[in-house]
Amino acid sequence: MSTRVAALQMVSAPEVAPNLEAAGRLIAAAAAAGARLVALPENFYLIGRHETDKVQAREADGKGPIQDFLTRSARTHKVWIVAGTVPIAGSDERRIRGACLVYDDSGRRVARYDKMHLFRFTSGDERYDETRTLEPGDRPVAIESPFGRLALSVCYDVRYPELYRALGAFDAMFVPSAFTVPTGAAHWETLLRARAIENQAYVVGVNRVGDGGGLAYAGDSVIIDPLGDPLASAGDSECIVTAEVDPSHVAAVRKRFPFLADRR
Repeated sequence: MSTRVAALQMVSAPEVAPNLEAAGRLIAAAAAAGARLVALPENFYLIGRHETDKVQAREADGKGPIQDFLTRSARTHKVWIVAGTVPIAGSDERRIRGACLVYDDSGRRVARYDKMHLFRFTSGDERYDETRTLEPGDRPVAIESPFGRLALSVCYDVRYPELYRALGAFDAMFVPSAFTVPTGAAHWETLLRARAIENQAYVVGVNRVGDGGGLAYAGDSVIIDPLGDPLASAGDSECIVTAEVDPSHVAAVRKRFPFLADRR
């Protein structure tokens, strides 16, 4: 049975409240369009002026305005939500966990995955290092749902195919991201299509768009089928991308091309 999935491409602002308002508007619109499962980008709650701004927005695990908003939105609109990342307090007060949280349509949190691979970049005088503000997670996560088995990951994780293979078979994988324009243009869709093909699963890549914190985000959110073909994609503005996801199609593809079963 197919399910409509929505990727909510957002332009985030420097304050949490306007971003939650924008996310709420997009969630409501996606639900009205028939989506039962919606995904938000990495750091949807904030595009800070400084790297440390997201640390100041941190919440204790299980409570806080961002988590309360997600619970309320899922329950009100009767949708499952894959919430990009939420800033959850860790063991170091100077850093947070980039937690991808999943809520069912009653508003109950059913999963948490902490981003494992933290992005670093150096080019001349330009440097970016997520380890300054993030603590890495230590285990991959996939969950059972009414829509099939869902694999969770965040942004830079998509460059590590072994992460997904460690999870075994799944029907769809989510990659909430904050890919910038240079790497987005070079690698974003190529990486997502590769992960879809090699895992024979749907891929939902939901990205941020717009400028902030000295960076320009690429947009180009996309939903890809198990053969690696894009089903729906976005441009470079706020929008909702929807497509039908069907676990029976995943099973049919794997029966026709059984290379996962043939691994040695």
